[in-house]
Amino acid sequence: MLRYLFRRVLIMIPTLFVTSVLIFTVMKLPPSDYFETYVAEMQAQGEKADLGRVEFLRTEYGLDQPVHVQYFRWITGFFKGDFGYSFEYDLPVRDVVGERLGLTVLVSFCTIILTWVIAFPIGIYSATHQYSWGDYGLSFLGLLGIAIPHFLLALVTMYFANVWFGISIGGLMEPQYFNQPMSWEKFKSILAHLWIPVLIIGAGGTGAMIRKIRANLLDELRKQYVVTAKAKGLPPRRVLMKYPFRMSLNFFVSHIGDILPTIVSGAELTAVVLSLQTTGPLLIRALQSQDMFLAGSFLMFLALLTVIGVLISDVALTLLDPRIRLQGQATK
Repeated sequence: MLRYLFRRVLIMIPTLFVTSVLIFTVMKLPPSDYFETYVAEMQAQGEKADLGRVEFLRTEYGLDQPVHVQYFRWITGFFKGDFGYSFEYDLPVRDVVGERLGLTVLVSFCTIILTWVIAFPIGIYSATHQYSWGDYGLSFLGLLGIAIPHFLLALVTMYFANVWFGISIGGLMEPQYFNQPMSWEKFKSILAHLWIPVLIIGAGGTGAMIRKIRANLLDELRKQYVVTAKAKGLPPRRVLMKYPFRMSLNFFVSHIGDILPTIVSGAELTAVVLSLQTTGPLLIRALQSQDMFLAGSFLMFLALLTVIGVLISDVALTLLDPRIRLQGQATK
C-alpha cells in the first residue's frame, strides 16, 4: 500500500506540472491582457485610465517579464500560498475568494448530502421492484431531473416564485449582509436562502444517481451468488445488503474524484442565474475579464483537488471490493 501511494504521489507531480503549463498557456493565448482591455474600455467610455498605476502593477507582478519567468513566479507563488493579485477586484486572490469559498462548500456539501439521502433509497427500491408502478414513477421523476438543465429549472422557479408569491428567491442572504462579517443573523439568513439552490442543483444529480444505483444493483442481483444465497434461505434484507449492494457501490466510490472539485466550483450557470455569492460566478467573471491570477489559481486548485480525489477513490475501491488490487498480479 505504501509503495503504491508513494508511486501515485510521484505521478501526480508531472500531472500537475503539465496541467499548470496548459492553464498558463491558455491564459496567455489572448492577444491582449487585462490591462490592455481595461485601458481600451476606459477610452471607449471617454474616461482616462491611470496609466501610471497600470505600469506599476505590470512591473510589480512581473507581467513585463518573459513568459517563462511569469510562469515560474506564478506557480512557485501558488505552492507557497500566494495566489497572486486580482486586478478586477483590486485585492489579493485569497481575499477575493474568502467567504465565497465557504459558501460554495456549504451549498455543494448540502446538495451532495441531499442527493445521497434521496437517491439511495429510491435506487434500491427501483432495483428490487423492477417494472413495478413505483419503479416506473420514480424513474420518470429521475429522468425529468436529468433532462431539465439546472439553470432552466432555476429560471422557472424564480418566475413562479415572483408570480405566485411576489418574492425574489435569488442570492444566499439578504442584501444588507453582503460583504459583512459572519454573525448569527447573517448565518440564519444564509440558512433561510440555502434550501432553494440546494433543491435546484440537486435535482439533476439525484436523478442521475438513482439511475446508476438501479442499474448497478440490478446487475449484481442477477448474478449466481445471489441466487445461491436465496436458495440457502438467507433473509432477503441480508441477501441484498451483504454483497449485491456493496458491490454495486463501485461506481459511487470511483465518483469521489469528481466530487472534490465540484464542491469548490459549484454549479456555475445556476449560481449566475440565482445570483449566488459562490465561486462559480467569480470564475466566469475572471475568465471574461482575463484576470489571470484569479482564474489561473482557481483552475489550478481544481486540478489539484481532482488528482487528490482520484487517488482517494482508487484507494477506497480496494477497501470496498477485494477483487480490486493496487498492483496487478499474474493469475493462474
